[in-house]
Amino acid sequence: MRDDQRELRLFLHLAQTLNFGRTSLDCHVSPATLTRTVQRLESDLGHRLFDRGPRGVSLTAEGHRFREYAVQALELWRSYRDEHPDPAQLTGRLAVFATVTACQALLPDLLAPFRAAHPQVRLDLRTGDAAAALARLDEGEVDAAFAGIPARLPEPLVSRTVAVSELVLVTARDVPDPDLDGPFVLPHRGLVREAADRWLRARGTAPDVACEPDGHEGLLTLVALGCGTGVIPRLVLEHSAVRDRLTVIPADPSPEPLRIGLCVRRADLRRAAVAALWSLTAQKALA
Repeated sequence: MRDDQRELRLFLHLAQTLNFGRTSLDCHVSPATLTRTVQRLESDLGHRLFDRGPRGVSLTAEGHRFREYAVQALELWRSYRDEHPDPAQLTGRLAVFATVTACQALLPDLLAPFRAAHPQVRLDLRTGDAAAALARLDEGEVDAAFAGIPARLPEPLVSRTVAVSELVLVTARDVPDPDLDGPFVLPHRGLVREAADRWLRARGTAPDVACEPDGHEGLLTLVALGCGTGVIPRLVLEHSAVRDRLTVIPADPSPEPLRIGLCVRRADLRRAAVAALWSLTAQKALA
């Protein structure tokens, strides 16, 4: 059975990025699956939605029209799905994104009040690369995300800080006389990478970047293998299976800390399930 909502979400993400590789990565689908999805939509509609040329990908006139339809269709579906005469007896599904570390360290406490109050709501918990969290939320793939909060949040989103984790520098425990000169193992993208880059620029030296893994767990594995010095949230380090192989290097000043928050789409605060989650996490929020 086809998941029409997922097809529309994939289309909308691609319509924003105009990059098959980026959408494939952010939405956790293979390039072949993404291509087949677009081809199936184009076949059903009888029109091309994208032009693919030497200068890249662009939306056709029909693609622009279909994007307006897709946005409205997903909004109508969400409104219909969540409509219920008694908010105290919420049903349906709530899709939540969080990293593996957040699932282990934060979500048991953060989601417990919601689960107790609304046991009939099915929680659809999804994990993946922290750097893709807000994109997945913004495109409607999930209803809420526990993720790092940037200094400037996209206007359609709102956030509530639930934790703050300092960023620390780590190296393999058996490395003799570790220092802060590198080489470095840094995330490929995301808020931790941006904070690490700012810290390195402030030191006035050109960093020697040895590895750029996608996920924090992979980063710590590479550091434990002796590939270089990593920059990582302490929260991730404390819940890592390789933490006993690592040591923290003191840094003064240290990179700026990472704020972690519950993020939802502003418009979705009118939806009963999202509003309930937002309300029930208020007691866990930080100033």
